[in-house]
Amino acid sequence: MTDTGPLPPQGSPPPHPALGATPPPGQPIGYTPPASPGGPYTGPEPTKDERSMAMLAHLLGIFGFVGPLIIWLIKKDQSPFVDDQGKEALNFHLTLVIGWIIGAVTSCFVVGFFIWAAIGIIAVVFSIIAAVRASNGVAYRYPIAIRFIK
Repeated sequence: MTDTGPLPPQGSPPPHPALGATPPPGQPIGYTPPASPGGPYTGPEPTKDERSMAMLAHLLGIFGFVGPLIIWLIKKDQSPFVDDQGKEALNFHLTLVIGWIIGAVTSCFVVGFFIWAAIGIIAVVFSIIAAVRASNGVAYRYPIAIRFIK
């Protein structure tokens, strides 16, 4: 029998996986397993039409937040997948509006033009990634988004 160290007191909760557990072989200390690929959406499998509407919500976001807003408002009560992805697209593009405003304010210092360029690239790249995932029926979570609508 090997010595595993001192045992926790009776009735105490198990150690936090990132702090007290042994990581899988080859993983550093503090390893936490990645979250599920689709994020918190756990609803029913989306139909082809639902996937198309979710994809459209993400793609229309390239042109502003109005497209995702309209799709979300129309379809939120009909499809849990479109509701989830519409909110996600809307939150992301509302976050980008804040970035556009910051870029406008700082454009007199020239740095604002670089902010605008970065936001434009980020909007196109992440919207395309999200649209492809949504068209495959996978719920996408943007890496940078303020959750205005929960």
